[in-house]
Amino acid sequence: MDRIRIIGGNELRGTIPISGAKNAALPLMIAALLTDETLILDNVPRLADVALLQRILGNHGVDIMSAGKRPGDHEYQGQTLHISAKTIVDTTAPYELVSKMRASFWVIAPLIARMHEAKVSLPGGCAIGTRPVDLLIMALERLGAEITIDGGYVIAKAPGGLKGATIAFPKVTVSGTHVALMAATLARGTTIIDNAACEPEIVDVADCLNKMGAKITGAGTPRITIEGVAKLHGARHTVLPDRIETGTYAMAVAMAGGEVQLSGARPELLQAALDVLTAAGATITVNNDGIKIARNGAGISPVTVTTAPFPGFPTDLQAQLMALMTRAKGASHITETIFENRFMHVQELARFGAKISLDGETATIDGVSKLRGAPVMATDLRASVSLVIAALAAEGETMVNRIYHLDRGFERLEEKLSACGANIERISG
Repeated sequence: MDRIRIIGGNELRGTIPISGAKNAALPLMIAALLTDETLILDNVPRLADVALLQRILGNHGVDIMSAGKRPGDHEYQGQTLHISAKTIVDTTAPYELVSKMRASFWVIAPLIARMHEAKVSLPGGCAIGTRPVDLLIMALERLGAEITIDGGYVIAKAPGGLKGATIAFPKVTVSGTHVALMAATLARGTTIIDNAACEPEIVDVADCLNKMGAKITGAGTPRITIEGVAKLHGARHTVLPDRIETGTYAMAVAMAGGEVQLSGARPELLQAALDVLTAAGATITVNNDGIKIARNGAGISPVTVTTAPFPGFPTDLQAQLMALMTRAKGASHITETIFENRFMHVQELARFGAKISLDGETATIDGVSKLRGAPVMATDLRASVSLVIAALAAEGETMVNRIYHLDRGFERLEEKLSACGANIERISG
């Protein structure tokens, strides 16, 4: 099992290229199931989750070709995938594949929309609360799917195809919005999604579907309207930059000090997080190549933050912000409203000497003057990178174990940080 070793204390200086967004790349790959023509996706990040989804799609008969590097490509440039679902040979997504990644459950939407049937295992993935699929099932039932759950599988049938409907989500759900959006593109008639998620990744998927011939308006607002079409065709689309990776490296610089250009970042995708970083004492400059982040010798100021759906502060940056606040001058308060059980990194941060107390869904972080390196263990994707951020400013050596979580969501993290002066290395085996 690979580990990452970090010796803290080095400032970060240089340029970090921002990869394509995992949270857009996965649903975009799944959307390829909606057409028998080829979908070409550029700027797809090289991540364990992307490789796993390629296997899952292959199980349905999808052919995926990854284009090689071109002259002038730099080493972090995303890959180009040519995805062809000309013939879907199997409408079952088995437990052994779906159990490894929650997002793979979303294949149920294009399968039922195009093939009028699907049998998909209930999902696994990150151990953050229950994250049920009931809202996804509700959306498909509203579109006319007949759904039963048997032996841990969701079995969906729509003999005459799906029909447009109004889907009103009782709470904002990114996964539910993705599923409803994909399923409705091939439904007969008009579908309205109310209380839709407004995340940039939803907009990116809608943009791609429109290039494929879908008729979607309102993506990025709480009401999305989809006029169903009989058929979608191939298209070419570039995955938008990863706002969570952007925010993560911005917090790493705020923690370690120094100055780093986040190349390719788009500030409008994470303005709430950038505002929090500014309040904490970082200097953020927007330029033609993305965002420059710097922190001088001044200390980190405490902040009070509540996670919220976009455009609020993202839950996927909560653990990273908590790591940063362990060194703030005073008490910070972070309230997690999106996922239960999303404070599993607290006990690991405490191993560095952090002082964090929990009261329900609010964490109070009393900043300390210094952190000390320690052996720590990653519990989920975002928690694992919070340990890296803490280690960058900790005295001595930190060993981060179980880093397969990191490989699911961060492309070549140790290489990107090392290039900016961090003392960080991967230890294999």
